Amino acid sequence: MQSSEKLSSEPPKRWMKAGGGVVSCTEKVKVLEENWNEVRSLLQDALDDAVLMGCSQAQVKAEFKRLVDALECGYKEGGQ
Repeated sequence: MQSSEKLSSEPPKRWMKAGGGVVSCTEKVKVLEENWNEVRSLLQDALDDAVLMGCSQAQVKAEFKRLVDALECGYKEGGQ
């Protein structure tokens, strides 16, 4: 694994609020990072499974991106 690939899989150094401020609550940051790591692990497992079953890595990644782009939040942005 190249260093740029490793860096890209790390959570952001800062989580930003809708208004542009930084999320500074330690507990919120902890939950965000736990969620990040859980999603990363699940996606890695799903990608590995797909490639083992003969799928194109590039196509699977593109479909994951399409899935993320289709997500819609059920909450008003800017909520606490």
